[in-house]
Amino acid sequence: MRIVGVRRPHHGDGVEVASLAEHGDTVTLIASLADFWADPAAYLSASPTGPTLATAQLQRVPPVLPAARVLCIGLNYHDHVAEGSYRDQALPPYPTLFGRWTQSLTVDGAEVPVPAGEEGLDWEGEVVAWVGAPLLDASPEQALAAVMGYSVFNDLTARTAQKRTSQWTLGKNADRSGPLGPIVPAAEVGDLNQGLRLRTRVNGQTVQDARTDQMMYTVEDTLSQISHTLTLRPGDLLATGTPSGVGYARTPPRLLQPGDTVEVEVERLGVLRNAVVGNEQRFAAAAFA
Repeated sequence: MRIVGVRRPHHGDGVEVASLAEHGDTVTLIASLADFWADPAAYLSASPTGPTLATAQLQRVPPVLPAARVLCIGLNYHDHVAEGSYRDQALPPYPTLFGRWTQSLTVDGAEVPVPAGEEGLDWEGEVVAWVGAPLLDASPEQALAAVMGYSVFNDLTARTAQKRTSQWTLGKNADRSGPLGPIVPAAEVGDLNQGLRLRTRVNGQTVQDARTDQMMYTVEDTLSQISHTLTLRPGDLLATGTPSGVGYARTPPRLLQPGDTVEVEVERLGVLRNAVVGNEQRFAAAAFA
């Protein structure tokens, strides 16, 4: 099963959650966004009962609650730490966390604009874990049990903005810079610690190739740690960090330019594909508003 968010024309601005057919040209509606996240486990355990519609008639949007928290791990692969500007620093015992706003998220197939003042965008192929049950002072085992699914993610980064200050917020929240793939239920994915292969390609050339068991900070440990400070709720997301091979660390640096296509492929989760466009298209209708 692959779970996506859609908007139907002439049905207001409401987002509905749907199951995407294997061939991708139809979806079967499951529930409204709010109803789905009120009890995702129940909806995932039952067959969708809504109408089946052609995807060409719908707008694809992330199935993300407006109030969801998008928490991201920075520097979660040893090789990525070694290739960047943090290579001479001691590894911290706990993960560095930063946040994205939901407005920065978009979907597979969306065009991503290069912001003004940036020489390009940098790719960061990742996996996102979706929280499906409340977590408060949870153990790692409880945290992992609360993960309802995973998605491919590309944490496209505006490096100039990111590097201007010690805080990464601006560089990580450019318009439509966070493409998400469909949610695949955790029961179909298994444990990321088993090592799912993750690859990023730019115009067909592989630029990142790693496995998820190379992460330094696991999903369960990180969610557990977070839950001891703030209560996690169904619909919150955890982006698990990117491996080595990013563009700014190359010699010479390489960044995504208008006309480039970037793909992130994760075993069992599928392929996320997005085209990069110029800043003049930045004000086009956003995939998620």
